[in-house]
Amino acid sequence: MNDWPLTLMAVHAHPDDEATSTGGVLARYASEGIRTVLVTCTDGSCGDGPGGVKPGDAGHDPAAVAVMRRQELEASCELLKISHLETLDYTDSGMMGWPTNDAPGSFWQTPVDEGAARLAELMRRYQPDVVVTYDENGFYGHPDHIQANRITMAALTMVELTPKVYWTTAPRGMMQRFGEALREFDADWQEPDPAEAAAMAEIGLPDEEITTWVDTTAFGGQKFDALAAHASQGENIFFLKMGQKRFTDLMGLETFVRVRDTTGAAVPENDLFAGLR
Repeated sequence: MNDWPLTLMAVHAHPDDEATSTGGVLARYASEGIRTVLVTCTDGSCGDGPGGVKPGDAGHDPAAVAVMRRQELEASCELLKISHLETLDYTDSGMMGWPTNDAPGSFWQTPVDEGAARLAELMRRYQPDVVVTYDENGFYGHPDHIQANRITMAALTMVELTPKVYWTTAPRGMMQRFGEALREFDADWQEPDPAEAAAMAEIGLPDEEITTWVDTTAFGGQKFDALAAHASQGENIFFLKMGQKRFTDLMGLETFVRVRDTTGAAVPENDLFAGLR
């Protein structure tokens, strides 16, 4: 028997990402006595500043935004009962195509091996049984999400560990429901042009390709509150507009693709730790 507890490690790009796609599993497994480790790769400095001021606009101070978002991240971790928070503190790269993609020190510009080596050291320290991150396209093409996938998969080749590895995803039917919710709760919602709509339709996966469906409905309140803890980004988090009950109805099931496994647990599965306990 190992002398360490069962451990879930989630590797995310920015403060608030931990709550959006994995807040439910982090809260659920913490409640089951599993050690939960969150690795946040960037400082979130390309997020909104006080009053919703946007990056690049007058009054946006990236350093001050990073401090504010770290405080929000810590509050979110407390709400989700996350055991350990580790921050790599790379500079937020911004959305794909922003000038900040090319800034020295940005996560997008960081050599994969460098970031992977730092993450590998954390893997050796915490010995995760399950590792969760984004897919190769960062779910929707965000450069920092893509880079988080790259360093995670590279780090796994540097360590003598065999955790189950998952990528976050969403059923295409659920993505359609998200679109309907946007129209319902966002008065400023504008229908995307055909090209953008076609790209959005490709986000997520058909139901039959999803290996893992985890019911986190009982932890919807914690997930909602953790997302709300990132108050500075509230303008961008439309889920908060729908209230806790509707949020839980829509976001109470978290879904993943299992990409590495040595347990032989049958799929589809309803537990990231299937085969480990």
